Amino acid sequence: MVINADLGEGCSHDADLFKLVDWANIACGGHAGDEQSIRQACALALEHNVQVGAHPSYPDKAGFGRAKPEGEAGQLLDELKRQMDLFENIAAKMGFSTSHFKPHGQLYNDAAFQQETAALLIELAKAYPHLRLLALAESPQVALTRAQGIAVIEEAFPDRAYQANGALLPRSQAGAVLDDPERVKAQAAALMRMGPIECIDGSSLVVHAQTLCVHGDTPKALANARAVRLAVEEHDRDAFSGAN
Repeated sequence: MVINADLGEGCSHDADLFKLVDWANIACGGHAGDEQSIRQACALALEHNVQVGAHPSYPDKAGFGRAKPEGEAGQLLDELKRQMDLFENIAAKMGFSTSHFKPHGQLYNDAAFQQETAALLIELAKAYPHLRLLALAESPQVALTRAQGIAVIEEAFPDRAYQANGALLPRSQAGAVLDDPERVKAQAAALMRMGPIECIDGSSLVVHAQTLCVHGDTPKALANARAVRLAVEEHDRDAFSGAN
């Protein structure tokens, strides 16, 4: 199972997180990041053999990408392309062949369940046909996007609480981010074996995903990432043993 993380956001754990993840989604100026931070993140990725992709967002540095801008969809699409181009150009100059991108924060969550926002990201993906899109596993966005011939990688979150409909619990609500590494490890293990995870309302949910995300902007980011890496190693070891 591939582990990805949202990095280059000015948090203190990046250098250590690059040692634990397989893919890094690099902030490219919408909610965080600039040319210098992108180069620094890409340098760490090169050092640790980590695949990189762009992490575009609503243009809202003050609110860390939480506010959708007013205006026409075309204006937002142009802004997202500007962020993508900034990242793609820097990554190419540093020798990367990028293969994915992942929207950030509120843009990501809006697209998962809002057809209009999902359509916007479909247009963004069409502008970069060599890239796969990371999206919330089993959300309506996945089917809409694949119907347009765009490759989607379905993503799940060991360090986030889920609602019964498969949406992530908004960060504005208590308990949205899991801060117990043992619980994070258990949720990662359940996601990998496609077993049920407990939702915030006490119901259970089964999520089929191809990659697990750990967040770099939480107090327990490093401990959580280590817990997920351990869960992946144990899962892979068990699978190998079972095959023999």
